[in-house]
Formats: sequence, C-alpha cells, structure tokens
Amino acid sequence: MLAEKTMPLIQKILLYIPIIPLGAIMVFLAVALCVIGLSLVWRFVPRNMLKAHNDLTNSIFQAVALAYTVLLAFVVVVAWQNYDKAVGHTETEANCLVSLYRSSGAFSRSFEKEARSLIAGYVKTVLREEWESLARGEESAKARTIMRKMWALYLNYVPRSEKENIFYEESIEQLDDLREMRRLRIIDSRTGIHPVLWFVLAVGAITTVGFTFFFGSDKFINHAIMASVLGVIITLILLTILSFSFPFTGSGRIEPKMFMQVIGIREGPERAPAK
Repeated sequence: MLAEKTMPLIQKILLYIPIIPLGAIMVFLAVALCVIGLSLVWRFVPRNMLKAHNDLTNSIFQAVALAYTVLLAFVVVVAWQNYDKAVGHTETEANCLVSLYRSSGAFSRSFEKEARSLIAGYVKTVLREEWESLARGEESAKARTIMRKMWALYLNYVPRSEKENIFYEESIEQLDDLREMRRLRIIDSRTGIHPVLWFVLAVGAITTVGFTFFFGSDKFINHAIMASVLGVIITLILLTILSFSFPFTGSGRIEPKMFMQVIGIREGPERAPAK
C-alpha cells in the first residue's frame, strides 16, 4: 500500500489502464477539447478581426510550433534511450547469470551444485515474483536474499588450483556485474520522465493547439478538422512518450525473455561426468 501511494501518477496510469484504451481516451479528449475551445473562440471573437491578424498569428504560431517540436523530439529521444538502456541492463544481467552458471562447472561438485541451485532459484524468483513487482517500482526481497547468498558462497570459497583461481576471479567480476545490473534494473523501473517535463509538455500542447483557434476561417468544420488533426498528432506523440516512460510498467513493458533463456541454459546438457 505504501508503494502505491508513492508511485508516480504516470506509472499508476500505465499500471491500471491498457495502452489501447488509454490512447483512445486521450484522442477522444484531444478532439473534444479542440472542438469546445474552437467553438468558444468562434462565439466570442469576431472572425473579421481574426482574419485581419492572420499574418501575425501565423508568425507567432510558427515560432511556438517550432519550439514545441524541438521539445517533443528531445523528450521522445530521452524516453527511448532510457527504455533501451533498461533493455541493455536486463540483457547484461541475464548474460552474467549464464556465465556464472557455466563457470561453476570448473569448481568442485559441491560448489557447482550449490551455485547452480542459487542461480536457478534467483531466476525463478525474478520470473515469478520480481517481474510483477517491477511494474510498481518494487523489488523482491527473496531475490535480494538469494543474491546475498550467492555472494557469501563465492566469498567463502577458496580456489584449489590455478584453473579454479582463473575461473574464480572471472566469476567474482561476473557476480559484481550481476549485482550492478540488478541495481540498475530496479532503478529503471522507478525512474520515468520528470514531472516538470510533463508539465511543460502539457502546457506546450495546449498552447500550440490553442493558437490554431485564432486563425480566421470561413467554415467552422474545416477549422475544427485541422485543429483536431494537430491535436491528435501531438496526443499520439505524448502517448508514445508515456508508454516508454516506465520500461517495466504497462502494455509495452520489457518482457523477461532473457531470463527465460537462462532457464533454457540450465535445462540443457550438464557437465559431462568424470571418467
């Protein structure tokens, strides 16, 4: 309950409303607001006066539209880069698990068995518990405990040969990378577009579309269609930013395919028995 209270509003929206219904609602609201706003301008502002200032309105509109376009492009790129980074962190974490699982075969039988058991338990916990928790920006306490046990297992192990020493040093590096990637994955699940940027995007959208209301036109329907089209395009871009804001939340979330592949490695052929 505490986590849901502190969860960002955008993350709550993505968590509880599928992207298609959310998009339909946003487009409907955009068109409705365009029609209502334009109706008010047509009712209270003389069209002759608007036509007389079309050149001035057009100049200001182009400046506002250009500034808002640059802002939209910047936020779209940032949202996609954050999403792509989250994918990279997840893939690297899964790769570390695969490397640790395979490298454990270089150690004693008892160590190999315990290490692979912990790795399998970690992967199952991430798939069954933590992935759903990530949608709320939370982590699994059980997965964190298993991670600590893995560290304790490796730190308490003493290599018995030069071969084990080489694999041990590499495994410690992989384990350190695993911990770092897990930490970044959890941070990614909680970090979205800053609320200040959302405020600027909303104000910019209203200002840009609102400027179209003050162009002089002879037919209301033509004017309404053009304003609505612009409003819908901006809304769809905002929806795209929204869907990428929290990589592990909503219909467009990152799926745990990488961790499923780790299970595939685990269920593959084991180390050949000693002759």
